[in-house]
Amino acid sequence: MRNAWMLVATREVVVRALNKGFLIGLAVNIVLIGGLIGFSAFMDGRTESFDVAVVAGDDAAAAAVEAAGQEAAASDQEIELSPVRVDDAAAAEAALEDETADAWLSSGADGATWSLSGWREPDADLAELVETTVRDQVMADRATDHGTTMEALTAGTEIETERLDGNPVDPQIVFMAGFVLAFLFFMGTVGSGAMIAGSVIEEKQSRLVEIIATAVPLRQLLAGKIIGSSVIALAQNVLLVVVGLIGASFTDLSAVLPAMTATMVWFVVFFTVGFVAVAALYAVAGSLASRTEDLQYTTSPLMMLLMGVYIVTFSADGVFERVLSYIPPASIVSMPVRVLNGDTLWWEPLVSLLILVAATFGAVLLSERAYRGALMQTGGRVTWRSALTSDRGTTLGA
Repeated sequence: MRNAWMLVATREVVVRALNKGFLIGLAVNIVLIGGLIGFSAFMDGRTESFDVAVVAGDDAAAAAVEAAGQEAAASDQEIELSPVRVDDAAAAEAALEDETADAWLSSGADGATWSLSGWREPDADLAELVETTVRDQVMADRATDHGTTMEALTAGTEIETERLDGNPVDPQIVFMAGFVLAFLFFMGTVGSGAMIAGSVIEEKQSRLVEIIATAVPLRQLLAGKIIGSSVIALAQNVLLVVVGLIGASFTDLSAVLPAMTATMVWFVVFFTVGFVAVAALYAVAGSLASRTEDLQYTTSPLMMLLMGVYIVTFSADGVFERVLSYIPPASIVSMPVRVLNGDTLWWEPLVSLLILVAATFGAVLLSERAYRGALMQTGGRVTWRSALTSDRGTTLGA
């Protein structure tokens, strides 16, 4: 039957797309991504308000709190300061204890020993803002005492920062992107791979494959399963990537959205190629089993490999990451992350992709031979060696 693989692929797509478990899992992932982005946007846009106690008569502290609030507003810091007037030190301590004040700023008896107190450790952002403001205020007063100005004293002290690789992406964003890509890779390969293996063993255990094999060559049956599952896995990841990029456009990550988009495109390309190999290997894992219970044994090596890629790739850096970016299947994650990090030459992703294509081609050829050799064997788990050397099913492969 010519082009039988198209019928098999269509069936795989339809069955998977209508599977309630798959649809529920996809919906949950979309909600999780949306929730994480929404929470991140909320945290980034949230303005923290602090009530700072100031003892009556401590004009320097009161001025510092007011100046700090103005500085935060002028520099677009998400911090608001409100002075809380108290009668004395005891009242300030009481305000901290009953949480009517978040901190207490004191300039000291001589105006030279400043302190920021809290019932617990004062907030780090608040402490940094107040410290900077107090330092500027004290220096301005001393400059006036010496007949000069702050501008004159600080002239020529400004430092401009520059990143020589020209990449504006923060390392923390690169790390988080690596984690997200590794997660998408792991969930996409394991979830879709398990469905392939389950489909194969279901047909084998029910002896349905023996009927199918009379009309569909095993080679085309395998091709249809690989293509159908690859379409579903790719569509799932593309959907999740699009949702993530749209969500990121509403956060502070919008500034690096072009770089992130390019990275995601590379990831989709690498995943599309690499998943074909994973799908073929999972199909073999299903054919090696004789019962559904056997799948945990036949799929374990693949699961361990994919889990290892997931764990290693998002935490790798330096020379190790560069090496991984050329080794399939780790390159599916590592090379796009390197692209985002800006440390790749234009030809590196192309070379890595060619290596992945070659590895995928080899994996498919090996899997095709093992699949045809194992699919018709029953009575117990089949080993890879037995599957590769068996003549059973090879006559049905054309």
